[in-house]
Amino acid sequence: MVHRGQELTVAEGTHRHDHGGRHTHEHVADGCSVPASARTVAEQLAAVLAAVAPLPPALVSLDEALGLVLAEDIRSATDTPPFDNSAMDGYAVRRADLLGATEQTPVSLPVVADLAAGTAQNPRLETGQVARIMTGAPIPDGADAVVPIEDTDQGTQTVQVMRPPGPAAHIRRAGEDAHAGDTVLTRGSELWPTRIAAAASAGTSGLRAHPAPRVAVISTGSELVTPGEPTRRGQIPDSNSYLLAAAVAEAGGVPIRLGAVPDDENTLRSLLTSLAGTVDAIVLSGGVSVGAYDVVKAVLAPLGTVRFGPVKMQPGKPQGFGRWPADADGTDGPVIFALPGNPVSAFVSFEAFVRPALRRMGGHSELFRPTVDAVAAESWASPAGRAQYMPVMLRRDGTRTLARRAAAGGSGSHLVAGLGQAQGLAIVPEDVTRIDEGGPVTVMLVT
Repeated sequence: MVHRGQELTVAEGTHRHDHGGRHTHEHVADGCSVPASARTVAEQLAAVLAAVAPLPPALVSLDEALGLVLAEDIRSATDTPPFDNSAMDGYAVRRADLLGATEQTPVSLPVVADLAAGTAQNPRLETGQVARIMTGAPIPDGADAVVPIEDTDQGTQTVQVMRPPGPAAHIRRAGEDAHAGDTVLTRGSELWPTRIAAAASAGTSGLRAHPAPRVAVISTGSELVTPGEPTRRGQIPDSNSYLLAAAVAEAGGVPIRLGAVPDDENTLRSLLTSLAGTVDAIVLSGGVSVGAYDVVKAVLAPLGTVRFGPVKMQPGKPQGFGRWPADADGTDGPVIFALPGNPVSAFVSFEAFVRPALRRMGGHSELFRPTVDAVAAESWASPAGRAQYMPVMLRRDGTRTLARRAAAGGSGSHLVAGLGQAQGLAIVPEDVTRIDEGGPVTVMLVT
């Protein structure tokens, strides 16, 4: 059961840590805490997708094509296969020579040639002759069937055949897979291993595809240290740059993980300036709220090309999105996503906005994660007026999929350990304030 439009009787809250102990407080029950100017998730997503387009196609080799999206149809340069060839190891024969062959009365014939795959030989079989042949080798002139080696005594000079073959048995005909000029892959196809093989079989060595977007990933915060290094009081390991770089790669992008930068406006401004013209997108985490050290907002807001504002979601309310200013010749700067610094907030924000944008930039037609209809295995509260993204674990129970919160703290935006157990994000609409045990819930799959 879901409860719509109801205020909770107890003001519950989730306590958000920014990277290094900067605290804000999200009141789960306080729908009025979201300003009227706040965008819905759908409005923010629409603004993001309207600002991005597939990257211009480029010529890439087959070695570089995995995961990219075709920008042109691929047509076969020749018949595939280009010649009649054997589908089995055995003997190329003339069927008329083997009528009546049985295990009790095998037919014995001379072997006049030995044909391996790749051979250029083309002996002509006369009446009463056979050629030993390997899988993929061209069928010699005069042969009209292949006898599998299992139906013979495997002779090399003379062979005894114990079973006659059927018409054209075990022969793969020229053009059986594709004829010259046939379309083997269509524009918009994602290049999986099997599709790359199809392109190669069609005689293609290079193809035009949308490049994978190059994405710089930056964490901000003077409290951040490289994982594994000693920490003093007030310091924590940088997990966000690893989280977001991996998410970029999983979405089909090329991550350029730049690690953490301190809360210094000049340092961040210099880094961002150096990235213009070298990447297609920049993903920052931290420093986007209203704190004294929110360096990302301080650097980007004055540009006038990046919008900062709340989104009606939990976690992940503070969001920034836009572009680095165009260069002197009018070329657009990279797209910029400024995400909250809390790990769960950053992940949810990436899934909601960044991933679909990167998918579009890469030319993919499927932008969004699949969802499943699940049943809540426990009850939890959701903030009025905000769409909630609850990290959940999933388990099959007969015909049902059960969803249980991945952490006892629910969608608390600092609960990164629980996030590591999550298989999905349960999406609770803005007008629902409570999910009851046994009630329906839609889950976006993230693994």
